[in-house]
Amino acid sequence: MIRMRSHHLSMSSFTLTTYLARLNQSIWTVLIGNWRLTITLLLVVTTIAGLAVAQRGRGYRWDRGRSIKLPWEVDRDVPKDVFTFVRVEYSSGGGYGRRGGGCWTDYPDSDSNFSLRLHQLTSLQVNPKPIVLSLTDPALLDYPFIYIVEPGRLYFYDEEVVALRNYLNKGGFLMVDDFWGEREWQNFRRQIRRVFPNREPEEVPLSHKIFHCVYDLDEKPQVPSIDVAWGGRSRGITWEWRPESDTSTPHYKAIKDDDGRIMVFICHNTDLGDGWEREGEQEWYFKEFSVKKAYPMGINIVTYAMTH
Repeated sequence: MIRMRSHHLSMSSFTLTTYLARLNQSIWTVLIGNWRLTITLLLVVTTIAGLAVAQRGRGYRWDRGRSIKLPWEVDRDVPKDVFTFVRVEYSSGGGYGRRGGGCWTDYPDSDSNFSLRLHQLTSLQVNPKPIVLSLTDPALLDYPFIYIVEPGRLYFYDEEVVALRNYLNKGGFLMVDDFWGEREWQNFRRQIRRVFPNREPEEVPLSHKIFHCVYDLDEKPQVPSIDVAWGGRSRGITWEWRPESDTSTPHYKAIKDDDGRIMVFICHNTDLGDGWEREGEQEWYFKEFSVKKAYPMGINIVTYAMTH
């Protein structure tokens, strides 16, 4: 959950009232490997529904079945100083078949919706057109943030191992999301160990700044798929079942470089991407999981990635 503030805002059944709070407006000039990006983030204030918005004059609205139709314009004076959401196309292994596999989960609405909300809720310049790249694409080094989903059956080819290691060592940031249980964790652990044999993922404490840099979270958020959330609503179940595993506790783990910078941020036993993708399908899910958990955590992760 997001820590409650003392500011009073009204909320209709479909809208969180816009509250423009120019508190702690900061401008960071960030040097990330080969990338230079100037970021202006308008820090936002949390409110009764778990999310107060610092938007560009628009209400934060739940729209049934909403999809991205009208791309926004980026500042023409700084056309390259934009954040682009980059999804990684990877290979599914372990006998599960075709290339791609789980890497397309929640695509494209997850990526587009998150880009829209990042555009609305901060003053970060955001590319309205997310992209998909393979790890071996030379263009990967042009983007300081990449996203891998459903790594429970992921398999890296040798050239992908080398490319990912090079990308992260040069200052890149990898977010990993949407996998559950011990079996899927062990598969990802084997693959990421090939990238960094001597760096073990460590649990990130709730006190870490990544949970507080924009939205002040007082718990590690767990977001289930919309079907699991709806089915478990009356019993308070927010986790997806896996055999021989306790998936009721979300884990956020990290692999750090020698200076303590998080290079890989791992969201295990949670599905932030579904909270982005399916926000327009059910109002209750939108309010309970998209607004209170998936977007705040995602925005915190991107903010940390772009400022460290």
